[in-house]
Amino acid sequence: MGISNFVFLGIFIVFIGVFIWNLKKIISNIKLGREIDRSDNKPLRLKNMIRVALGQSKMTRRPIAGVLHIIVYLGFLIINIEVIEIVVDGIFGTHRFLATIIPTSLYDFLIASFEGLAILVLVACLIFLIRRNVLRIKRFWSKEMTSWPRTDANLILIFEILLMGAFLTMNATDTLLVSAGADHYSTTFSNPISQFLHPLFSGMEQSSLIFLERCFWWFHIIGILGFMNYILISKHLHIFFAFPSTYFANINPLGQFNNLESVTKEVKLMMDPNADPFSVPTEGASSPPQTFGAKDATDLNWVQLLNAYSCTECGRCTDNCPANQTGKELSPRKILMDTRDRISEIGDNKRKGIDDNKSLLGDYITKEELWACTTCNACTDSCPMNLDPLSVIIDLRRYLVMEQSAAPTELNMMFTNVENNGAPWQFPAADRLKWKDE
Repeated sequence: MGISNFVFLGIFIVFIGVFIWNLKKIISNIKLGREIDRSDNKPLRLKNMIRVALGQSKMTRRPIAGVLHIIVYLGFLIINIEVIEIVVDGIFGTHRFLATIIPTSLYDFLIASFEGLAILVLVACLIFLIRRNVLRIKRFWSKEMTSWPRTDANLILIFEILLMGAFLTMNATDTLLVSAGADHYSTTFSNPISQFLHPLFSGMEQSSLIFLERCFWWFHIIGILGFMNYILISKHLHIFFAFPSTYFANINPLGQFNNLESVTKEVKLMMDPNADPFSVPTEGASSPPQTFGAKDATDLNWVQLLNAYSCTECGRCTDNCPANQTGKELSPRKILMDTRDRISEIGDNKRKGIDDNKSLLGDYITKEELWACTTCNACTDSCPMNLDPLSVIIDLRRYLVMEQSAAPTELNMMFTNVENNGAPWQFPAADRLKWKDE
């Protein structure tokens, strides 16, 4: 091992260490949420994860974007096999490590596959950039898509284009050096696509070729390590969180809401003829009372917070939301983005030991947004990862109704009628059948 190998090892350890540190911070933020049991029906959950996260089944509902995304997804998965080789070569100073342990024909096939995918990823990323910045598709320019979310999406695409370009150029200069018999470049391999770049380097001295190959090699691997860390502050965190999000997703039928356990217990107590209405509950009496619904991000459960970090900001939920389509304030995408921003803020404040006296409800999400929702589940159904922004909306609404009695007038009238008449209408039960006598 030479000096360059120790330098590479040091850089590699630093990047991996920073990645683990920041990932732990995100996981600790998610753990600030309330407990929820999602351990039921493991076979169905595993099936959903394989079908939706691995199989990209819901992406193809929009064929153009779906196919392009699958290309980038496959490129990310398969081309990263080559990263293993680069890391080994970087640490031990070898050249094309994989070529020494697998048959030449298989290695040539892998390189050809990697280069083919690299070209497809390049084309897909260029099309994505055109869709976002030239065609300016509406869902990418909604008001919650401020300068940072738009810049973030473009940076990721540019990163991928540069990384694929560096990979192809690295291969092209490498094979030229192998052909020239340069020291260290001893492994012959086939490069069916990057060979078309050879004319760009014709007539170059060997020292210049070595310099270029090393530049592209270092750029490619440091770019990948940097990309890996950048993902943690980007919407592309779904690369890591898509699998747990789809596994722990709600598997109940759309539209089936959960009952609050605390309310259920209270109702059962009221209906129990043997219960003492004046007794003081002893269970959990020393702990602070749990609020009904959610006011802040820490009142949500950890799966909802995981959903918030997993959101790709693709906007399919908002694009399919009937309330948003009619000009209402509601955007399901913004609900998840706001939840992610708030729980990140809470986590940072907690580590600093400060309290900002802010909350998700009011400071991030307004009542107007919440009451615009029709609970139709279009957002959940259209999400390519089965995320559930509706559950956040429902919990925030529950807080407004059950803690603040702040429902709209129409709902308060219905609540009053249910309480007085046992039905949402303004006439007593005795008058319900009078219509048939008219």
